[in-house]
Amino acid sequence: MGLRRVTIQDIADACGLSRNTVSKVFNNRGVVQEPTRQLVMKTAQELGYFHLSGDETVPLELPMKNIALLTRHMPVDYHFGTFFIPSFAAQLSRAGYTLMLYEITEDELQQGRLPAHINLGKTAAILCIELFDRYYVERLCALGLPLLTVDGFCGAATSLMNCDSISMENLGSTMALVNHVIQKGARTIGFVGDPNHCNSFHERWISFYTALANAELPLKKEFCILDRDGAPYGDADWLAERIRQMPGVPDALICVNDYIAIHVMAALKQLNYAIPEQIMIAGFDGTAQSAIVEPALTTVQVPGAEIGRVAADILLSRITNPSRPPISVYVKTVPIYRETTNR
Repeated sequence: MGLRRVTIQDIADACGLSRNTVSKVFNNRGVVQEPTRQLVMKTAQELGYFHLSGDETVPLELPMKNIALLTRHMPVDYHFGTFFIPSFAAQLSRAGYTLMLYEITEDELQQGRLPAHINLGKTAAILCIELFDRYYVERLCALGLPLLTVDGFCGAATSLMNCDSISMENLGSTMALVNHVIQKGARTIGFVGDPNHCNSFHERWISFYTALANAELPLKKEFCILDRDGAPYGDADWLAERIRQMPGVPDALICVNDYIAIHVMAALKQLNYAIPEQIMIAGFDGTAQSAIVEPALTTVQVPGAEIGRVAADILLSRITNPSRPPISVYVKTVPIYRETTNR
């Protein structure tokens, strides 16, 4: 966002102060209380104010702090985080903060250590994404800095963690997927993915078997692939072998995300199963790949960019109001029905 010409009166009006008070802040004249000075500087930054010194335009020098993004793995393709992070960073930048990225190593995770180069003295708040270790997040909470988790560890939604959280909505959309394939004639329905990897996967699993119960259909784990997340879900050969071990061909498979669903489709093609004629497939995340794979994948659209903007607002609000109660926010998702479930 570029700087724009804003007058001292504009800043005074935005702060509810006199022009004289704002002028004292910029010219270092007179006595101004520190909270008032900080309000003026922050407002000036948000408005894009700059000083004119003689004939030279000089950007207003304002104190800046960092927001630390901590993650085990930076989100890449097949992940809503590829839209979340740019949107989140842009919102923070407009408020005068710099986003610093830190990938947590396995040793740091196991020992509960912060990244070596993080400077807590210059860190205004912490964001956790793709960081699903409860013990580590509890250690971060104990630092006393504003903390926002994205998604979270398995069971985070029912924990009493003293921090803010944001996630995509999982329950309603997953139930809609299951109901959709049931309406298309599915009676034997499996689930693919680790239900305990993270909170969103866990909620999708809960919604899956709840939808089956509501339809008076049995949960048949022999038609599910529930291996731990470290299993080779991206290996079509491995998935094909797991499908061969099933007692038959399920009518439908609900996958925890598009990444797994697309590889399940590749495995089914190896086994010469027709999609959706013999078996229906659905994913979750609404990735670009879901629309171009053949046949096009039924999925759930996660509004990653919007979640990023909302997350930034939550964290900035927490920085401004550190004593307010922690909040948990779910952003709605939308099922998209395509060829893999016969629309």
